[in-house]
Amino acid sequence: MEMRQGLRGGATPLAVRMRPTSLDEVAGQRHLLGPGSPLVSLASDKSGEQGSVSVILWGPPGTGKTTLAQAIAHSSGRNFVELSAVNAGVADVRKVMEQALSNRDLYGTTTVLFLDEIHRFSKAQQDALLPGVENGWVILIAATTENPSFSIISPLLSRSLLLTLEQLSDDDLGIVIDRAVADPRGLKGAITLAPEARAALIRLSSGDARRALTALEAAALSATSTADDGKPVVTDDTVALAVDRALLRYDRQGDEHYDVISAFIKSVRGSDVDAALHYLARMIEAGEDPRFIARRIIISASEDIGMADPQALVIAVAAADAVQFIGMPEGRIPLAEAVVYLASAPKSNASYMALDAAIADVRAGNFGRVPKPLRDAHYPGAKRLGHGKGYKYSHDSDLGVVEQQYLPTELRNTAYYRPTEHGNERDVSARWEKLRRIIRGK
Repeated sequence: MEMRQGLRGGATPLAVRMRPTSLDEVAGQRHLLGPGSPLVSLASDKSGEQGSVSVILWGPPGTGKTTLAQAIAHSSGRNFVELSAVNAGVADVRKVMEQALSNRDLYGTTTVLFLDEIHRFSKAQQDALLPGVENGWVILIAATTENPSFSIISPLLSRSLLLTLEQLSDDDLGIVIDRAVADPRGLKGAITLAPEARAALIRLSSGDARRALTALEAAALSATSTADDGKPVVTDDTVALAVDRALLRYDRQGDEHYDVISAFIKSVRGSDVDAALHYLARMIEAGEDPRFIARRIIISASEDIGMADPQALVIAVAAADAVQFIGMPEGRIPLAEAVVYLASAPKSNASYMALDAAIADVRAGNFGRVPKPLRDAHYPGAKRLGHGKGYKYSHDSDLGVVEQQYLPTELRNTAYYRPTEHGNERDVSARWEKLRRIIRGK
């Protein structure tokens, strides 16, 4: 019974109990916590008398925005007020501003206002923050998961320092999990966490510390309730049972990572839409970096589809931009759209095969001088050397193309690009054949 009480720690979730009380306990975000950084300066000011700029913390969920704000509150000598844009309004903001002004004038103390989910505030609500921020009545620490350029008004952005938080690495998540298992605020060492379970928690959390701790707490309770004697052991099966999802055997640095992405690319190339979506789902569920997936989709659009459907590259790049803009899990939707488009599109690798053939010639020394008509004739003395002499301007022709030698003499009959008859490239093939005959006089 004692063990179960320790695990539960009352009604307070493990993720809340384990929130760091100082910046030294914060896992990750080292780029924001170096000596002399704004956050460190804000936290180390015990007197609360030093001036500090307002900051906007932008990052994915579970990366430590609220944690950083509360760690500063515990460390700083300033008053600390916390509001959430979910349930606060202009009246709440004005009340904080009035009290902050009073505290500054009467007691010489500064107030730190932490505003979570600031992107939920309307323009008018954000305007209410401006007087206090501009006049130094409060130091604003605002947190948002959405791009501040689109969700926060320009006057507030210009008066604040924008700090971008990064997704937590696997090592960072490991630190968070290990601390929660052993810390008196957490599980107090009441359970044993098997190495494979620890790895599973890291994979499932996808860089989100809150998700990792929530899954750990659920798995610990599950292990405790089913344990007979001795110390409960959390295994990967316990984790899978507790979070109600199968654990993929997927190591983002190991064989499974390369096997799945290989199968994904080959499925797109092979035009099997269902298989491509299956491997996309496996990568997403395993917590693969969506930017990695998006990059591979862009490469596939150029390598496997190419000129057979030039729109494929446009859609692939748009999907990558969309993922960057909206984040996950919604980012899976444009990724799926791009995958379906690419897998069902006509295929051709002729463009990049042509370039590879040209590169092979260059590396083998199969190149010559640029023909004189094509050489730069703009610098003094160039024309005396014959540069530009005899050049035929294509736009002077009714066809927009003229007979002219463009390749070096040594390669004048070389053919690199051999378009296929697939999709759009069928039209390109016919057009290129006509152009080639005119250009080369054949």
